[in-house]
Amino acid sequence: MEEHSKLQPEFRGLVLLASVGFFMQALDTTIIFTALPAIAHSLNENPLDIHGVVIGYILAVAAGIPISGWLADKYGLKKVYFLSILIFTLASLGCGLSQTLDQLIFFRILQGLGGALLMPVARLALLKVIPKGQFISAISTMNISGLIGPLIGPALGGWLLKAATWHWIFWVNIPIGLIGMIFTLKVMPNVIEKNVNRFDLSGFLLIACAMIGIVLGIEQITNVSHSINMIVFCLGVACIAIALYIFHANANPDALFRAHLFRNRTFTIGILGNLFARLGGNSLPFLLPLMLQVAFKIEPYIAGLMMTPLVLGSLFSKSIIRPIMQRLGYRRFLIINSLLVGLCIVSFTFTHLDTPIWFKAIHFFVFGVLNSLQFVAMNALTLSELSVEESSPGNSFLSMIMMLSMSIGIAMSGTILNLFTDHYGVGNTVHAFHSTLVCMGVINIITALIFSKLKKKV
Repeated sequence: MEEHSKLQPEFRGLVLLASVGFFMQALDTTIIFTALPAIAHSLNENPLDIHGVVIGYILAVAAGIPISGWLADKYGLKKVYFLSILIFTLASLGCGLSQTLDQLIFFRILQGLGGALLMPVARLALLKVIPKGQFISAISTMNISGLIGPLIGPALGGWLLKAATWHWIFWVNIPIGLIGMIFTLKVMPNVIEKNVNRFDLSGFLLIACAMIGIVLGIEQITNVSHSINMIVFCLGVACIAIALYIFHANANPDALFRAHLFRNRTFTIGILGNLFARLGGNSLPFLLPLMLQVAFKIEPYIAGLMMTPLVLGSLFSKSIIRPIMQRLGYRRFLIINSLLVGLCIVSFTFTHLDTPIWFKAIHFFVFGVLNSLQFVAMNALTLSELSVEESSPGNSFLSMIMMLSMSIGIAMSGTILNLFTDHYGVGNTVHAFHSTLVCMGVINIITALIFSKLKKKV
Protein backbone atom coordinates (compact mmCIF):
# COMPACT_ATOMS: atom_id res chain seq x y z
CA MET A 1 0.00 0.00 0.00
CA GLU A 2 2.87 2.36 0.84
CA GLU A 3 4.43 1.74 -2.59
CA HIS A 4 1.21 2.73 -4.33
CA SER A 5 0.91 5.93 -2.24
CA LYS A 6 4.24 7.28 -3.54
CA LEU A 7 4.23 9.43 -6.64
CA GLN A 8 5.74 7.55 -9.57
CA PRO A 9 8.38 9.30 -11.77
CA GLU A 10 6.18 9.35 -14.89
CA PHE A 11 3.67 11.64 -13.15
CA ARG A 12 6.14 14.09 -11.59
CA GLY A 13 6.23 16.35 -14.64
CA LEU A 14 2.44 16.72 -14.61
CA VAL A 15 2.43 17.49 -10.87
CA LEU A 16 5.19 20.07 -11.38
CA LEU A 17 3.17 21.69 -14.17
CA ALA A 18 0.04 21.82 -11.98
CA SER A 19 2.16 23.34 -9.23
CA VAL A 20 3.38 26.08 -11.58
CA GLY A 21 -0.20 27.11 -12.37
CA PHE A 22 -1.26 26.98 -8.72
CA PHE A 23 1.81 29.04 -7.73
CA MET A 24 1.11 31.73 -10.34
CA GLN A 25 -2.50 32.08 -9.24
CA ALA A 26 -1.69 32.10 -5.51
CA LEU A 27 1.25 34.50 -5.89
CA ASP A 28 -0.73 37.02 -7.93
CA THR A 29 -3.52 37.14 -5.36
CA THR A 30 -1.15 38.45 -2.65
CA ILE A 31 1.84 40.11 -4.33
CA ILE A 32 -0.15 43.19 -5.29
CA PHE A 33 -1.27 44.13 -1.75
CA THR A 34 2.10 45.63 -0.83
CA ALA A 35 2.34 47.52 -4.11
CA LEU A 36 -1.01 49.35 -4.05
CA PRO A 37 0.30 52.69 -2.67
CA ALA A 38 3.15 52.74 -5.22
CA ILE A 39 0.75 51.92 -8.07
CA ALA A 40 -1.61 54.67 -6.90
CA HIS A 41 1.23 57.22 -6.78
CA SER A 42 2.43 56.24 -10.27
CA LEU A 43 -1.07 56.50 -11.76
CA ASN A 44 -1.91 59.72 -9.84
CA GLU A 45 -4.66 58.02 -7.85
CA ASN A 46 -5.59 57.98 -4.16
CA PRO A 47 -4.20 54.79 -2.52
CA LEU A 48 -7.55 54.35 -0.75
CA ASP A 49 -9.45 54.33 -4.05
CA ILE A 50 -7.65 51.70 -6.14
CA HIS A 51 -8.91 48.50 -4.50
CA GLY A 52 -10.74 47.85 -7.79
CA VAL A 53 -7.39 46.49 -9.04
CA VAL A 54 -7.69 43.68 -6.50
CA ILE A 55 -11.46 43.25 -6.70
CA GLY A 56 -11.50 43.00 -10.50
CA TYR A 57 -9.02 40.12 -10.44
CA ILE A 58 -10.73 38.18 -7.65
CA LEU A 59 -14.21 38.69 -9.08
CA ALA A 60 -13.05 37.45 -12.50
CA VAL A 61 -11.61 34.34 -10.83
CA ALA A 62 -14.92 33.74 -9.04
CA ALA A 63 -16.94 34.18 -12.24
CA GLY A 64 -14.69 31.85 -14.23
CA ILE A 65 -14.70 28.93 -11.80
CA PRO A 66 -18.10 27.43 -12.86
CA ILE A 67 -17.07 27.20 -16.52
CA SER A 68 -13.55 25.78 -16.01
CA GLY A 69 -14.48 22.11 -15.65
CA TRP A 70 -16.89 22.18 -18.60
CA LEU A 71 -14.29 23.77 -20.90
CA ALA A 72 -11.69 21.16 -19.91
CA ASP A 73 -14.11 18.30 -20.54
CA LYS A 74 -15.29 19.76 -23.86
CA TYR A 75 -12.02 20.90 -25.43
CA GLY A 76 -9.37 18.91 -23.55
CA LEU A 77 -7.07 19.47 -20.60
CA LYS A 78 -4.02 20.48 -22.65
CA LYS A 79 -5.78 23.10 -24.78
CA VAL A 80 -7.62 24.75 -21.89
CA TYR A 81 -4.61 24.74 -19.55
CA PHE A 82 -2.34 26.17 -22.26
CA LEU A 83 -4.95 28.84 -23.03
CA SER A 84 -5.29 29.75 -19.35
CA ILE A 85 -1.53 30.26 -18.93
CA LEU A 86 -1.38 32.20 -22.21
CA ILE A 87 -4.19 34.55 -21.13
CA PHE A 88 -2.65 34.96 -17.68
CA THR A 89 0.81 35.74 -19.12
CA LEU A 90 -0.39 38.21 -21.77
CA ALA A 91 -2.62 39.93 -19.22
CA SER A 92 0.36 40.22 -16.85
CA LEU A 93 2.28 41.95 -19.64
CA GLY A 94 -0.68 44.29 -20.17
CA CYS A 95 -0.91 45.09 -16.45
CA GLY A 96 2.72 46.20 -16.38
CA LEU A 97 2.24 48.36 -19.49
CA SER A 98 -0.93 50.06 -18.18
CA GLN A 99 -0.86 53.86 -18.09
CA THR A 100 -4.19 54.46 -16.34
CA LEU A 101 -6.19 52.84 -13.56
CA ASP A 102 -8.93 51.77 -15.97
CA GLN A 103 -6.38 50.01 -18.20
CA LEU A 104 -4.88 48.24 -15.20
CA ILE A 105 -8.29 47.06 -13.97
CA PHE A 106 -9.14 45.78 -17.46
CA PHE A 107 -5.98 43.67 -17.68
CA ARG A 108 -6.44 42.49 -14.07
CA ILE A 109 -9.90 41.20 -15.00
CA LEU A 110 -8.40 39.43 -18.02
CA GLN A 111 -5.68 38.03 -15.76
CA GLY A 112 -8.35 36.79 -13.35
CA LEU A 113 -10.16 34.95 -16.15
CA GLY A 114 -6.93 33.12 -16.94
CA GLY A 115 -6.34 32.45 -13.25
CA ALA A 116 -9.86 31.08 -12.86
CA LEU A 117 -8.95 28.17 -15.13
CA LEU A 118 -5.48 27.44 -13.72
CA MET A 119 -6.34 25.95 -10.34
CA PRO A 120 -9.51 23.92 -11.20
CA VAL A 121 -8.06 22.53 -14.46
CA ALA A 122 -4.78 21.61 -12.73
CA ARG A 123 -6.68 19.73 -10.02
CA LEU A 124 -8.90 18.07 -12.65
CA ALA A 125 -5.83 16.94 -14.63
CA LEU A 126 -4.37 15.23 -11.56
CA LEU A 127 -7.73 13.63 -10.81
CA LYS A 128 -8.15 12.24 -14.35
CA VAL A 129 -4.58 11.15 -15.10
CA ILE A 130 -2.94 10.08 -11.85
CA PRO A 131 -3.94 6.71 -10.31
CA LYS A 132 -6.11 6.90 -7.20
CA GLY A 133 -3.43 5.51 -4.91
CA GLN A 134 -1.05 8.34 -5.84
CA PHE A 135 -3.58 11.19 -5.97
CA ILE A 136 -3.17 12.26 -2.33
CA SER A 137 0.59 12.52 -2.77
CA ALA A 138 0.14 14.50 -6.00
CA ILE A 139 -2.41 16.96 -4.59
CA SER A 140 -0.30 17.47 -1.44
CA THR A 141 2.74 18.32 -3.57
CA MET A 142 0.70 20.78 -5.62
CA ASN A 143 -0.73 22.41 -2.50
CA ILE A 144 2.79 23.25 -1.29
CA SER A 145 3.17 25.64 -4.23
CA GLY A 146 -0.14 27.22 -3.27
CA LEU A 147 1.25 27.88 0.22
CA ILE A 148 4.58 29.23 -1.06
CA GLY A 149 2.84 31.85 -3.25
CA PRO A 150 1.10 33.72 -0.39
CA LEU A 151 4.17 33.22 1.82
CA ILE A 152 6.55 35.10 -0.46
CA GLY A 153 3.99 37.32 -2.25
CA PRO A 154 3.91 40.40 0.03
CA ALA A 155 7.67 40.38 0.69
CA LEU A 156 8.47 39.78 -2.99
CA GLY A 157 6.16 42.63 -3.97
CA GLY A 158 7.93 44.96 -1.52
CA TRP A 159 11.38 43.86 -2.72
CA LEU A 160 10.48 44.40 -6.38
CA LEU A 161 9.28 47.91 -5.53
CA LYS A 162 12.61 48.58 -3.83
CA ALA A 163 14.80 47.01 -6.52
CA ALA A 164 12.81 48.06 -9.60
CA THR A 165 9.26 49.42 -10.12
CA TRP A 166 5.71 48.20 -9.48
CA HIS A 167 5.45 46.99 -13.09
CA TRP A 168 7.67 44.02 -12.22
CA ILE A 169 5.14 42.53 -9.80
CA PHE A 170 3.22 41.64 -12.98
CA TRP A 171 6.13 41.04 -15.34
CA VAL A 172 7.59 38.43 -12.98
CA ASN A 173 4.77 36.16 -14.23
CA ILE A 174 6.02 36.26 -17.83
CA PRO A 175 9.01 33.86 -17.54
CA ILE A 176 6.98 31.58 -15.26
CA GLY A 177 4.17 31.58 -17.81
CA LEU A 178 6.47 30.81 -20.73
CA ILE A 179 7.95 27.85 -18.84
CA GLY A 180 4.43 26.71 -17.98
CA MET A 181 3.29 26.82 -21.62
CA ILE A 182 6.31 24.79 -22.80
CA PHE A 183 5.71 22.24 -20.05
CA THR A 184 2.02 22.05 -20.98
CA LEU A 185 2.81 21.08 -24.56
CA LYS A 186 5.23 18.41 -23.37
CA VAL A 187 3.57 16.75 -20.36
CA MET A 188 -0.14 17.62 -20.25
CA PRO A 189 -2.36 14.97 -21.90
CA ASN A 190 -5.28 16.37 -23.87
CA VAL A 191 -7.98 14.25 -22.20
CA ILE A 192 -11.39 15.00 -23.71
CA GLU A 193 -14.71 13.65 -22.45
CA LYS A 194 -16.89 12.06 -25.13
CA ASN A 195 -20.27 12.98 -23.66
CA VAL A 196 -20.39 16.50 -22.27
CA ASN A 197 -23.68 18.04 -21.21
CA ARG A 198 -24.76 21.34 -22.68
CA PHE A 199 -23.32 24.23 -20.68
CA ASP A 200 -25.84 26.16 -18.58
CA LEU A 201 -25.08 29.55 -20.14
CA SER A 202 -28.18 31.31 -18.83
CA GLY A 203 -27.47 30.14 -15.27
CA PHE A 204 -23.83 31.18 -15.60
CA LEU A 205 -24.81 34.67 -16.78
CA LEU A 206 -27.29 35.08 -13.92
CA ILE A 207 -24.66 34.09 -11.35
CA ALA A 208 -22.11 36.46 -12.93
CA CYS A 209 -24.62 39.34 -12.93
CA ALA A 210 -25.42 38.71 -9.27
CA MET A 211 -21.77 38.73 -8.22
CA ILE A 212 -20.83 41.79 -10.27
CA GLY A 213 -23.92 43.70 -9.13
CA ILE A 214 -23.24 43.08 -5.42
CA VAL A 215 -19.57 44.06 -5.58
CA LEU A 216 -20.07 47.12 -7.80
CA GLY A 217 -22.98 48.31 -5.66
CA ILE A 218 -20.86 48.17 -2.50
CA GLU A 219 -17.78 49.68 -4.12
CA GLN A 220 -19.63 52.70 -5.54
CA ILE A 221 -21.17 53.83 -2.25
CA THR A 222 -18.33 56.30 -1.68
CA ASN A 223 -17.84 57.22 -5.34
CA VAL A 224 -19.08 60.80 -5.63
CA SER A 225 -19.30 60.53 -9.42
CA HIS A 226 -22.15 58.02 -9.12
CA SER A 227 -25.59 58.82 -7.76
CA ILE A 228 -27.58 56.75 -5.29
CA ASN A 229 -29.62 55.56 -8.28
CA MET A 230 -26.56 53.82 -9.73
CA ILE A 231 -25.92 52.01 -6.44
CA VAL A 232 -29.55 50.94 -6.15
CA PHE A 233 -29.49 49.80 -9.79
CA CYS A 234 -26.41 47.58 -9.26
CA LEU A 235 -27.79 46.00 -6.09
CA GLY A 236 -31.24 45.68 -7.68
CA VAL A 237 -29.80 43.84 -10.69
CA ALA A 238 -28.00 41.49 -8.27
CA CYS A 239 -31.21 40.73 -6.34
CA ILE A 240 -33.20 40.11 -9.54
CA ALA A 241 -30.44 37.84 -10.89
CA ILE A 242 -30.43 35.82 -7.65
CA ALA A 243 -34.23 35.46 -7.73
CA LEU A 244 -34.18 34.38 -11.38
CA TYR A 245 -31.42 31.87 -10.71
CA ILE A 246 -33.41 30.30 -7.86
CA PHE A 247 -36.30 29.79 -10.27
CA HIS A 248 -33.88 28.55 -12.95
CA ALA A 249 -32.21 26.06 -10.58
CA ASN A 250 -35.57 24.56 -9.64
CA ALA A 251 -36.82 24.28 -13.22
CA ASN A 252 -33.69 23.27 -15.15
CA PRO A 253 -32.22 19.79 -14.56
CA ASP A 254 -28.94 20.89 -16.20
CA ALA A 255 -28.48 23.97 -14.00
CA LEU A 256 -24.92 24.65 -12.83
CA PHE A 257 -25.99 24.32 -9.19
CA ARG A 258 -29.28 22.49 -8.68
CA ALA A 259 -31.69 23.67 -6.00
CA HIS A 260 -31.61 20.32 -4.15
CA LEU A 261 -27.98 21.06 -3.23
CA PHE A 262 -29.22 23.70 -0.78
CA ARG A 263 -31.75 21.43 0.88
CA ASN A 264 -28.80 20.03 2.79
CA ARG A 265 -28.91 22.12 5.99
CA THR A 266 -25.22 21.68 6.83
CA PHE A 267 -24.15 22.69 3.31
CA THR A 268 -26.36 25.80 3.31
CA ILE A 269 -25.15 26.95 6.75
CA GLY A 270 -21.58 26.24 5.69
CA ILE A 271 -21.99 28.38 2.55
CA LEU A 272 -23.54 31.27 4.49
CA GLY A 273 -20.86 30.98 7.15
CA ASN A 274 -18.11 30.99 4.51
CA LEU A 275 -19.61 34.04 2.82
CA PHE A 276 -19.78 36.19 5.96
CA ALA A 277 -16.90 34.81 8.05
CA ARG A 278 -14.43 35.41 5.23
CA LEU A 279 -15.34 39.11 4.83
CA GLY A 280 -13.12 40.24 7.69
CA GLY A 281 -10.40 37.63 7.34
CA ASN A 282 -9.98 38.22 3.61
CA SER A 283 -9.95 42.02 3.97
CA LEU A 284 -6.93 42.08 6.29
CA PRO A 285 -4.25 41.14 3.71
CA PHE A 286 -5.56 44.23 1.86
CA LEU A 287 -6.01 46.54 4.87
CA LEU A 288 -2.88 45.80 6.90
CA PRO A 289 -0.17 46.52 4.25
CA LEU A 290 -2.14 49.63 3.28
CA MET A 291 -2.31 50.79 6.91
CA LEU A 292 1.39 50.14 7.48
CA GLN A 293 2.36 52.20 4.42
CA VAL A 294 -0.30 54.94 4.22
CA ALA A 295 -0.92 55.56 7.94
CA PHE A 296 2.46 54.60 9.46
CA LYS A 297 4.70 55.50 6.47
CA ILE A 298 6.54 52.15 6.57
CA GLU A 299 8.42 51.33 3.35
CA PRO A 300 6.84 48.61 1.12
CA TYR A 301 9.58 45.99 1.61
CA ILE A 302 9.31 46.13 5.40
CA ALA A 303 5.49 46.14 5.19
CA GLY A 304 5.66 43.03 3.00
CA LEU A 305 8.02 41.25 5.39
CA MET A 306 5.71 42.06 8.30
CA MET A 307 2.95 40.08 6.61
CA THR A 308 5.08 36.90 6.60
CA PRO A 309 4.17 35.86 10.19
CA LEU A 310 0.51 35.86 9.14
CA VAL A 311 1.22 33.23 6.47
CA LEU A 312 3.48 31.27 8.83
CA GLY A 313 0.60 31.17 11.30
CA SER A 314 -1.58 29.76 8.54
CA LEU A 315 0.99 27.02 7.87
CA PHE A 316 1.30 26.21 11.59
CA SER A 317 -2.46 25.79 11.93
CA LYS A 318 -2.39 22.74 9.63
CA SER A 319 -0.67 20.73 12.39
CA ILE A 320 -3.23 21.49 15.10
CA ILE A 321 -6.58 21.54 13.29
CA ARG A 322 -7.34 17.80 13.52
CA PRO A 323 -6.99 17.34 17.32
CA ILE A 324 -8.94 20.57 17.97
CA MET A 325 -11.80 19.50 15.71
CA GLN A 326 -11.92 16.01 17.24
CA ARG A 327 -12.20 17.52 20.69
CA LEU A 328 -14.70 20.34 20.02
CA GLY A 329 -16.65 19.34 16.89
CA TYR A 330 -17.63 21.69 14.07
CA ARG A 331 -20.42 23.62 15.80
CA ARG A 332 -18.66 24.47 19.03
CA PHE A 333 -15.33 25.17 17.34
CA LEU A 334 -16.76 27.48 14.66
CA ILE A 335 -18.78 29.48 17.19
CA ILE A 336 -15.75 29.97 19.45
CA ASN A 337 -13.27 30.60 16.64
CA SER A 338 -15.57 33.08 14.84
CA LEU A 339 -15.60 35.14 18.02
CA LEU A 340 -11.82 34.86 18.41
CA VAL A 341 -11.14 35.87 14.79
CA GLY A 342 -13.46 38.86 15.13
CA LEU A 343 -11.83 39.96 18.39
CA CYS A 344 -8.38 39.50 16.87
CA ILE A 345 -9.33 41.76 13.93
CA VAL A 346 -10.61 44.39 16.38
CA SER A 347 -7.38 44.07 18.40
CA PHE A 348 -5.39 45.41 15.43
CA THR A 349 -6.70 48.83 16.49
CA PHE A 350 -4.01 48.68 19.20
CA THR A 351 -1.35 48.65 16.46
CA HIS A 352 0.48 51.96 16.24
CA LEU A 353 3.71 53.23 14.70
CA ASP A 354 5.62 52.73 17.95
CA THR A 355 4.30 49.20 18.58
CA PRO A 356 7.36 46.89 18.87
CA ILE A 357 8.10 44.79 15.78
CA TRP A 358 8.18 41.57 17.82
CA PHE A 359 4.69 42.27 19.17
CA LYS A 360 3.35 42.94 15.66
CA ALA A 361 4.92 39.68 14.45
CA ILE A 362 3.26 37.65 17.23
CA HIS A 363 -0.03 39.47 16.62
CA PHE A 364 0.02 38.69 12.89
CA PHE A 365 1.04 35.08 13.59
CA VAL A 366 -1.89 34.55 15.99
CA PHE A 367 -4.32 35.99 13.47
CA GLY A 368 -2.88 33.74 10.76
CA VAL A 369 -3.46 30.68 12.96
CA LEU A 370 -7.04 31.61 13.90
CA ASN A 371 -8.02 32.66 10.38
CA SER A 372 -6.63 29.51 8.76
CA LEU A 373 -8.31 27.28 11.36
CA GLN A 374 -11.59 29.03 10.52
CA PHE A 375 -11.22 28.53 6.78
CA VAL A 376 -10.24 24.84 7.00
CA ALA A 377 -13.04 24.01 9.43
CA MET A 378 -15.67 25.85 7.36
CA ASN A 379 -14.61 24.14 4.15
CA ALA A 380 -14.65 20.69 5.73
CA LEU A 381 -18.05 21.31 7.35
CA THR A 382 -19.64 22.59 4.13
CA LEU A 383 -18.74 19.48 2.12
CA SER A 384 -19.01 16.93 4.95
CA GLU A 385 -22.56 15.67 4.28
CA LEU A 386 -22.73 15.85 0.48
CA SER A 387 -23.27 12.70 -1.56
CA VAL A 388 -20.82 11.59 -4.26
CA GLU A 389 -23.04 13.15 -6.96
CA GLU A 390 -23.29 16.43 -5.06
CA SER A 391 -19.60 16.74 -4.14
CA SER A 392 -18.41 18.15 -7.49
CA PRO A 393 -21.01 20.95 -7.88
CA GLY A 394 -20.87 21.56 -4.13
CA ASN A 395 -17.10 22.03 -4.23
CA SER A 396 -17.34 24.34 -7.26
CA PHE A 397 -20.00 26.45 -5.57
CA LEU A 398 -17.92 26.65 -2.39
CA SER A 399 -14.84 27.73 -4.40
CA MET A 400 -16.90 30.43 -6.11
CA ILE A 401 -18.31 31.70 -2.78
CA MET A 402 -14.80 31.83 -1.30
CA MET A 403 -13.60 34.14 -4.09
CA LEU A 404 -16.83 36.16 -4.03
CA SER A 405 -16.47 36.70 -0.29
CA MET A 406 -12.90 37.91 -0.78
CA SER A 407 -13.99 40.47 -3.39
CA ILE A 408 -16.94 41.63 -1.26
CA GLY A 409 -14.71 41.85 1.82
CA ILE A 410 -12.15 44.05 0.04
CA ALA A 411 -14.87 46.19 -1.57
CA MET A 412 -16.66 46.58 1.77
CA SER A 413 -13.52 47.37 3.76
CA GLY A 414 -12.41 49.87 1.09
CA THR A 415 -15.82 51.55 1.16
CA ILE A 416 -15.91 51.72 4.97
CA LEU A 417 -12.32 53.03 5.02
CA ASN A 418 -13.23 55.84 2.61
CA LEU A 419 -16.31 56.74 4.67
CA PHE A 420 -14.23 57.00 7.86
CA THR A 421 -11.50 58.93 6.02
CA ASP A 422 -14.11 61.49 4.97
CA HIS A 423 -15.42 61.57 8.54
CA TYR A 424 -12.06 61.97 10.35
CA GLY A 425 -10.27 63.92 7.62
CA VAL A 426 -7.23 63.01 5.55
CA GLY A 427 -4.89 63.85 8.44
CA ASN A 428 -6.39 61.17 10.68
CA THR A 429 -5.99 58.08 8.52
CA VAL A 430 -4.91 55.99 11.54
CA HIS A 431 -8.33 56.51 13.14
CA ALA A 432 -10.01 55.68 9.82
CA PHE A 433 -8.11 52.37 9.54
CA HIS A 434 -8.79 51.46 13.18
CA SER A 435 -12.52 52.17 12.85
CA THR A 436 -12.65 50.06 9.69
CA LEU A 437 -10.96 47.17 11.50
CA VAL A 438 -13.57 47.36 14.27
CA CYS A 439 -16.38 47.14 11.71
CA MET A 440 -14.83 44.15 9.92
CA GLY A 441 -14.19 42.41 13.24
CA VAL A 442 -17.77 42.89 14.39
CA ILE A 443 -19.01 41.24 11.17
CA ASN A 444 -16.97 38.16 12.06
CA ILE A 445 -18.29 38.13 15.61
CA ILE A 446 -21.90 38.26 14.37
CA THR A 447 -21.13 35.33 12.03
CA ALA A 448 -20.99 33.08 15.11
CA LEU A 449 -24.81 33.28 15.08
CA ILE A 450 -24.88 31.50 11.71
CA PHE A 451 -22.87 28.56 13.04
CA SER A 452 -25.05 28.39 16.15
CA LYS A 453 -27.81 27.12 13.82
CA LEU A 454 -25.88 23.90 13.19
CA LYS A 455 -27.14 20.70 14.77
CA LYS A 456 -25.59 20.28 18.22
CA LYS A 457 -24.15 16.90 17.28
CA VAL A 458 -22.19 18.33 14.33
